[in-house]
Amino acid sequence: MEMYVNGQWRPAKDSMPILSPYSGEVVDTVPVASAEDAEQALQAAVRGAKAMAALSAYDRTHILERAADGLAAAAEDLALTISSEEGKPLSEARGEANRMPDFLRLCAFEGAQMRGETLPLDSHVGTTGKLGFTLRQPCGVVVAITPFNYPLLLVMHKVGPALAAGNAVILKPATTTPLTALKMTRIFLEAGLPPDGLQCLTGLGPELGQVLCTDARVRKISFTGSTKVGEQITRIAGVKRLSLELGSNAPLIVLPDADLELVAAATAVGGYVNAGQVCISTQRVLVQRKVYADFLDALKSRVEGLKVGDPLAAGTQLSAMISATEAQRVVDWVDEAVTGGARVVSGGQRDGAVLAPTIVADVTPAMRISRDELFGPAVGVMPVDSLDEAMHLANDTRYGLSAGIFTTNIKDAMRFAREADSGNVHINWTPLWRADFMPYGGFKGSGIGKEGPRYAIEEMTELKTVVIHGLS
Repeated sequence: MEMYVNGQWRPAKDSMPILSPYSGEVVDTVPVASAEDAEQALQAAVRGAKAMAALSAYDRTHILERAADGLAAAAEDLALTISSEEGKPLSEARGEANRMPDFLRLCAFEGAQMRGETLPLDSHVGTTGKLGFTLRQPCGVVVAITPFNYPLLLVMHKVGPALAAGNAVILKPATTTPLTALKMTRIFLEAGLPPDGLQCLTGLGPELGQVLCTDARVRKISFTGSTKVGEQITRIAGVKRLSLELGSNAPLIVLPDADLELVAAATAVGGYVNAGQVCISTQRVLVQRKVYADFLDALKSRVEGLKVGDPLAAGTQLSAMISATEAQRVVDWVDEAVTGGARVVSGGQRDGAVLAPTIVADVTPAMRISRDELFGPAVGVMPVDSLDEAMHLANDTRYGLSAGIFTTNIKDAMRFAREADSGNVHINWTPLWRADFMPYGGFKGSGIGKEGPRYAIEEMTELKTVVIHGLS
């Protein structure tokens, strides 16, 4: 496939293969964009920002609605592409693709609802004869840098709001999963988007990111990825608006009054969807000691029932991680925990990029499987003696993206809601849950800013104050 830069689909001097994580076969090839390509994209984006800002909200709405129709028509092809390049089961890929048309329609609606407010200037001394109000206007050029694990959903959560607000976007999809983003770009262009309103650069992140993130013509950067890379972006970006959705190691607290079968079912979803490669994946389960053994038994039964195999085969529930290297890294972390006194209750076997769904019991807070972001199909379980201890351990992390608790006690639930140091809190479900319209973002090392159409549009626009003088 070709990339889209400066109003045209084109190759680059170099290209690279996109491999299926499951089979290792070549799915397609894409260009490796250079710093010169990035500079051309920046120049075009400046023109694109003017063209986008000149569109009325009515025009933008209808472009995005046509694009939503295009996404719906292409949903099966997009799902097959997602599954092929990222390795997730086709059923999950279909879920990802099928929710995007409605999401884009929501973006279109929210983009048309941007409004300011009148300012009560006469409440201030010396303001007689003046009228004040605020307006919102697009930032201009938005750089969107996206990860591999949701090649359409996480791209759309940046591109949709940015275009709805009237910005031009330079999209840099993940190096390993750019094919879905390229197909999405074509759908937007066929819907009537100005030619420079959206560009899609494929290639290596470090070189392109350096050029795009440091450039003064870029007013907004929206990045989803690791905390390490997010920290690098903050150091080089300069004076820009930043949205950073970064890492996590989401905790789930289980109190003795919880329905353990429900908890096990939720954990079997929250810990293993997309082979655990989700920033809000259930990674740490903190179980009150009274029900610890019973919970492990219930979870083991659920996890061992997951069907592992070819992502394109019917019924597959867990398939490949993004690479064999990443799968081996997770094995190494599990082995390290076992050496430190933990035990594998289920799973742990690796075949290429496929790692069997794994439960690690008797995990301690100092272990890397508990302390850092695992990003793989393994869940660490540890016993606790009280809610106080569980709350302390849940918050004793540099991350704070999502957390959950299972309890029937409303006081304990509300205490958790108030005290959990996390941007998203779930009562009686796994931390792995997100509605596309809700504000979504983390605390501490999990990032800054919020996604969700209404909230992203606010962060992708500038607030301008206007004062009219001499009215009396």
